[in-house]
Amino acid sequence: MSKNKDPQAVMKQHMGLKASQRISNTIIYVVLVIISIVWLIPFVCIVLQSLRVEKLNGAMVTWRVGYIFPKKWGLDNYIALFKTDFPRWYLNTFIIAVFVCIIQTVIILCMSYTLSRFRFKMRTKLMRFMLILGLFPGMLAMLILYRVLADLGLTEEHAVPGLILVYVASSGMGYYVSKGFFDTIPKSLDEAARVDGATRAQVLFKIILPLAKPIVIYTVLTAFMAPWGDYVFASYIAHANSLGMNVAVGLNYWLSKDQIAAHYTMFCAGGVMVAIPVSILFMCLQKYYVEGVTGGAVKG
Repeated sequence: MSKNKDPQAVMKQHMGLKASQRISNTIIYVVLVIISIVWLIPFVCIVLQSLRVEKLNGAMVTWRVGYIFPKKWGLDNYIALFKTDFPRWYLNTFIIAVFVCIIQTVIILCMSYTLSRFRFKMRTKLMRFMLILGLFPGMLAMLILYRVLADLGLTEEHAVPGLILVYVASSGMGYYVSKGFFDTIPKSLDEAARVDGATRAQVLFKIILPLAKPIVIYTVLTAFMAPWGDYVFASYIAHANSLGMNVAVGLNYWLSKDQIAAHYTMFCAGGVMVAIPVSILFMCLQKYYVEGVTGGAVKG
């Protein structure tokens, strides 16, 4: 016969487990707090510098200084932004992001639904081909893309439609997460709707998409944020004409040797202006973003 355990020993063991768990949780929280502080320091510095409006010999101190906290606070740098090309850069970025968001979301969701629900010849090979093709760095095609866009007159001051064209060209290859989410939705719903006379489009837009709200929002967010902060390809297409620049390229121009002294504080203000709408959008939809990522990772 097995002997009954001493209640006091069991209690001590339970208290020991709780104490060790409490200590481990405390260590994890401390590490996370430290990481968060380190991650936030640059953003806090940018915000503080954007509010710096002190003057020296009657002229505003717009260059970099050796201190973080401003001696005088104000919104002069934000007001000065609207007297430069920044509004044009901001508008270009917004137009690109909105058009890419709409077109890319439609293409990705339709592609994901097709690969999730239909079984056709070469389906598996097509997915493998797109997966392998996506492994190649996009920069390998930058030279030929610039040549094609230049021949079409879609560079420099006309770079906005050129960037939209390039960003949405390979949208179908981003089906991975959305397809995984659609795979979790029972196919019996499609079959029941089809029996009732619904078309494939009606099944997608009236049945599947309302149930796939998290992945739809995830797709919208990723499609919007990618062109919003793109610098590498945008700087390659529009680097010499301010009319075609987005905010990333325009603000980077202010960091050049001959511009940084006069525009550093406005650069910081522009960075804050760029970050605000995306931050608000992400915080409001963060719940659905996480659900979309985790839900889409279930099946592939």
